[in-house]
Amino acid sequence: MAETTHGWEQTDLLGLGLPSAPAVTVSVEVEASGLGPEETATDQPSPHEMDAYEEEPPLDEAPSNRRNQVPVSLPGFARPLARSSPRLLERLLILDTETTALQPQQGECIEVGAVLFHVPGRAVLTQVSFLLPCNTNGAEAINGIPAAVSQLEQPWQEALNCFLAMVTAADGILAHNAAFDRQWFGHGALPALDKPWICSMEDICWPAERHLRPNPSVRDLALAYGVPVWAAHRALTDCTYLVQVLQRCDGLEDLLLAAQEPRRLYRAQLAYSQRHHAKAAGFRWNDPVPGAWSKRLSEREVTTLPFPVNPVLSA
Repeated sequence: MAETTHGWEQTDLLGLGLPSAPAVTVSVEVEASGLGPEETATDQPSPHEMDAYEEEPPLDEAPSNRRNQVPVSLPGFARPLARSSPRLLERLLILDTETTALQPQQGECIEVGAVLFHVPGRAVLTQVSFLLPCNTNGAEAINGIPAAVSQLEQPWQEALNCFLAMVTAADGILAHNAAFDRQWFGHGALPALDKPWICSMEDICWPAERHLRPNPSVRDLALAYGVPVWAAHRALTDCTYLVQVLQRCDGLEDLLLAAQEPRRLYRAQLAYSQRHHAKAAGFRWNDPVPGAWSKRLSEREVTTLPFPVNPVLSA
């Protein structure tokens, strides 16, 4: 997963032991949305920005009357699934990747870590981690994996086969920032994974009493559940943190069922002065929709928002 590094280390190792899309082309409205760059609510807009917000059309204006409908290719998840009652994914494959760049077009996956986790028993069934040989690693400063180490003799093909057997045994896949990890499968030695995906960063609504910010990092999530954090940016280590969180999570089954609800991309409809509400609700500015605050939501989650949203139109 791609996350910001923190100059922080915790030496308390107690409790660490474990129990034994394709791209989707959509039509995006790119005229002024009434929202500005990701700033605090007290920031003052420039005259140019205010001119843009004054041009915002009424919320009830028909989409066909809006100007500048521009097709944009958005990375991430496929179209929402048809509405149905989700079943509990009892065997979750918790996975993480370390990579040499942010996109497959720019680099390669250099490490895969995975844990097959039994949800009803809160138990680890199988785990594996392996390096994939790479000539260079532009992200060595982040993940600490020299390219030369990845080229040392090791049974990575056998480990890959073990990983694929774990995929077959799993009912679904859980990853933190799943859109990032998912994009590497189907490239190089890694095949595409045809399983339901859950993102522990965006799809799971963690309990309010944990006082987590929207879209929490693995580090913040682990600490909120009392899991000691002693290392970061190695694939199996991050999987271990997620396993520990799930084992300590009350009502895990309900959280996972809610996370499986069909989702689609929505765009916040807020005045410039109210844009901080979108940020507080976990919407992202300019990602993946250019010039807008957007987030993937289920229909149920839409009804809980204190501000209006519009779905991003699919092509």
